[in-house]
Amino acid sequence: MSFFKRIFSSEKKETLDKGLEKSKSSFLSKLTKAVAGKSKVDDEVLDNLEEVLVSSDVGVDTTLKIIDRIEARVSKDKYLGTEELNKILREEIAGLLSETNSGEETEYTIPENKKPYVLMVVGVNGVGKTTTIGKLAYQFNKQGLKVVLGAADTFRAAAIDQLQVWADRVGVPIVKQNMGSDPASVAFDTLKSGVAQDADVIIIDTAGRLHNKVNLMKELTKVKKVMQKVIGDAPHDVLLVLDGSTGQNAFEQAKQFTAATEVTTLAVTKLDGTAKGGVVIGISDQFQIPVKYIGVGEGIEDLQVFNKYEFVDSFFKK
Repeated sequence: MSFFKRIFSSEKKETLDKGLEKSKSSFLSKLTKAVAGKSKVDDEVLDNLEEVLVSSDVGVDTTLKIIDRIEARVSKDKYLGTEELNKILREEIAGLLSETNSGEETEYTIPENKKPYVLMVVGVNGVGKTTTIGKLAYQFNKQGLKVVLGAADTFRAAAIDQLQVWADRVGVPIVKQNMGSDPASVAFDTLKSGVAQDADVIIIDTAGRLHNKVNLMKELTKVKKVMQKVIGDAPHDVLLVLDGSTGQNAFEQAKQFTAATEVTTLAVTKLDGTAKGGVVIGISDQFQIPVKYIGVGEGIEDLQVFNKYEFVDSFFKK
């Protein structure tokens, strides 16, 4: 029986289980070795566990928090058997994630009092940013919401073309200009168009150049200011897309982007092809920004709303 109450549909949970299979297998294999020959959780087991968590891309600071929590449990319970470690890890990591993520969501939702709801998407090239936008547009469109896309990553012609492919695939309108156009101008036109079309959701793609953080900061600030000329409190959400398969490099990208602009939510993609799923735990904890979506497969349905209970359940499932 699952430790956590089931709240995902069985189909979604199967996709999540499959998507985290590599991360789970790698972690549980390391955990088994860490407690081999031990019947109780002692200092040596905790040292081994620390190594397991760090090598699973949870990150040093978050690992130390988890170890502290388990030490507190050992101290309180006096005797803790190693066979209980998996269960305790699940509880403590879910507790840690609770501090950032509400964790109950299972569906794609937008606030009812924000129309159109403006979502600005940021992230470096290659992390799955445009694909995430396409999959989000699909999910919102499937709910009967009217979606408009804005191709404000004008630095690369490929980015505009790729977003057009997704717009065609999902069947939603796109606002674009030529490569090299002012991104703020595209964002302005998109919001104007979205308002005129009575859109429910407007999703703006942006360029992901990190080699010059000052320019990135200026560009994103300008895009925001120009959008606010059309909708005073836009954007309502700044979603940073991170590639989970890059492990610790995703931490670095999160640092750079949170310094360059005010990020409000995160999406962690490409978790299905990697054993680095622990990065979700570390990023959520270290940046205190909620993880809203996770990518656990190639399919259009395989971008999921992040639910901490289901994630932890899949990550530790034996």
